[in-house]
Amino acid sequence: MRTKPITRFGMWALLVVFGGVSLGETGCSTKTPKYPEDHARFQRVVQAIKTLETAYVNKDLTAFHELLLPLEQLGILEAKVQQDFENFATIQIDLTIDRLVINESRISAFISWQGTWQQSAKESHAESRGHGVLLWSGTQVILLRGVEGDLPFGITSRLNLPS
Repeated sequence: MRTKPITRFGMWALLVVFGGVSLGETGCSTKTPKYPEDHARFQRVVQAIKTLETAYVNKDLTAFHELLLPLEQLGILEAKVQQDFENFATIQIDLTIDRLVINESRISAFISWQGTWQQSAKESHAESRGHGVLLWSGTQVILLRGVEGDLPFGITSRLNLPS
């Protein structure tokens, strides 16, 4: 019995089938982090940033305060945040992490943000955006130790609203 040579179409079909099988075998596996302790710390930093954002949007000064180290400059930041809470009925911000740098217990989170602040439902809203750095500290418990750049917290003073 004589067999036919494989045509180009047959060759491609065979490659597609074998490629699909091999991709299916490797694509379904779960990948564990190479450095699980560092990965867990990275996740704690991301969660701290999300908690900071949520506390600000929900105007929850207690939750915001719990993320701060007891430093004088952060007391000033907290006072500015409280002014924002008093001056605006609604606050919406979106923090995006551009880069995280972790060096031992010091963490720098470079963020970009955009937000809207509205004093009352009848008044127009203010919009702003910018970039800044949230400086964190810790390994197990992540706390804010400083801020740099143009951040959304304390927008009342930048908009020249009465405090």
